[in-house]
Amino acid sequence: MDRNKHLVVISGAGMSAESGISTFRDADGLWEGHDIMEVASPQGWNKNKALVLDFYNQRRRQLKKVKPNKGHLALAEAQDWLTVTIVTQNVDDLHERAGSNRIIHLHGELTKARSEFAPELIYDWTEDINLGDKAEDGRQLRPHIVWFGEQIPEFESAQMEVSEADYVIIVGTSLMVYPAAMLYQYAPHHARIYYIDPNPGPIDNAFKNRVRIIQSPATKGIPLALQDIRENDNV
Repeated sequence: MDRNKHLVVISGAGMSAESGISTFRDADGLWEGHDIMEVASPQGWNKNKALVLDFYNQRRRQLKKVKPNKGHLALAEAQDWLTVTIVTQNVDDLHERAGSNRIIHLHGELTKARSEFAPELIYDWTEDINLGDKAEDGRQLRPHIVWFGEQIPEFESAQMEVSEADYVIIVGTSLMVYPAAMLYQYAPHHARIYYIDPNPGPIDNAFKNRVRIIQSPATKGIPLALQDIRENDNV
């Protein structure tokens, strides 16, 4: 057991899909019939706040009906013998509910709300956000989600975690959404990198010989990667 060894997990939508959370984004680029910019951009918010609130209220209600899957649970259990940091593109709280305690949410959190004017005014929020719900500055509350065109405030923290990792697991992501898709490239040279996905996306040419691809869903691939770490490094 060596908690000084550091595993960083970069998780995407496929991680939560096995718990029953839809990725929402269809092959035609729509999210449940909505153009992405209608429900996930500052422009969409300014145009139709009610539509955006309804979209995320539905996501929040669905979140209450699902549970962490075996992949989430395996990562939480790995904290017994590794330092584990989760860097997730997902806005759900399934990593938290599984028991992981070092989590960076790149794209925000569905269970929080914030002022539309002052992003530092953030509140825990598990119910619907309605028009007229206000932050302490008197402005309308909005989902605490990083929308298209907005800065990712946690990116530097995530980059730092990856740069200090001994192991990196990329799971449930197509590696097509930037800048999150390039995070694994900050891993130090000694770090072992695993990429778990049924349909893996493109790996940067400079990393192809360093990345072990496990072509399977998270619930099967994560235990395999953790087993490989234990067997090869006796941690």
